Amino acid sequence: MAAIKLTINNQSHALDVDPDMPLLWAIRDVVGLTGTKFGCGIAQCGACTVHLAGTPTRSCSIPVSAVAGQKITTIEGISKNGDHPIQKAWIEHQVPQCGYCQSGQIMSAVALLKQTPKPTDEDIDTAMQGNICRCGTYNRIRQAIHTAASEMSTAPKVPKTTPKIGKR
Repeated sequence: MAAIKLTINNQSHALDVDPDMPLLWAIRDVVGLTGTKFGCGIAQCGACTVHLAGTPTRSCSIPVSAVAGQKITTIEGISKNGDHPIQKAWIEHQVPQCGYCQSGQIMSAVALLKQTPKPTDEDIDTAMQGNICRCGTYNRIRQAIHTAASEMSTAPKVPKTTPKIGKR
């Protein structure tokens, strides 16, 4: 066992785990964040997708020691209240059927919109090809991503700094 330091959803965790433990199991079983799902165990289905330094990564096949010190975001870290535009669009378009793949789908969609704010159908298909939906809701997924992209492009921009009122 080794002490591995992880930053998950902006919170620091010191885990006493086998360095070869897959990140997925550290997130679920040790840290207790169960939104990230186990699907295939060989990084083919996308159910276990998290963001590693902002990049969608399959957490079932990467050892926890390989991500020490890197910023990890899980589905729980996307928004506190489930109100990210992707999450709202998922509900609006009734994307989930069984729901098992959805956290991985959402994580890939969020990363896509950060990189490509106005994606084409081809952009969406390419970005989402690593996420399998056994229920076949791909058309609704594409529609939801377009809806979220539209909402995000028309949302008012919040200034990065607050102007000082009354000071010149």
